[in-house]
Amino acid sequence: MKALVVYDSGFGNTKSIAEAIAAGLTSLQAKAIPVGQLRMEDVAVGDLLVIGSPINGWQPTQKTMETLANLSRRGLSGIMAAAFDTRVKLFIHGDAAKKIAKTLQEAGAILIAKPMPFYVKGTEGPLLDGETARATAWAEVLLAQARAQRTQRSA
Repeated sequence: MKALVVYDSGFGNTKSIAEAIAAGLTSLQAKAIPVGQLRMEDVAVGDLLVIGSPINGWQPTQKTMETLANLSRRGLSGIMAAAFDTRVKLFIHGDAAKKIAKTLQEAGAILIAKPMPFYVKGTEGPLLDGETARATAWAEVLLAQARAQRTQRSA
């Protein structure tokens, strides 16, 4: 099993979170790549696919949506997945992670965690203190869930 953490990032905040998640997936061959570099053959049954985007106009970025559409056409049956976004901590905001997770699930992926928000100060950031550590901790949860899913599927 390998893991890909795919992200789009305008100001580097989502990239930092993606890299922290990849670093937290310690025992997997994990790497963080920009959404434009994802090739459909990079993801196979049994892999973990984590996709993240900043909130842009109350939803994921256009590049992220296009990639999700391509993945949906291909189908993601047998692939474990999770979603995250970066956002300003406001009472009212969009929810890119929830939209990403829904699209992944509709494409056949097995969601192994609830969508996760990470917070930035203002439109351009930087990330709030502790967010990269929180991303690394979330990756450890993803790793445990992925292992449990594999065990369950092979039983």
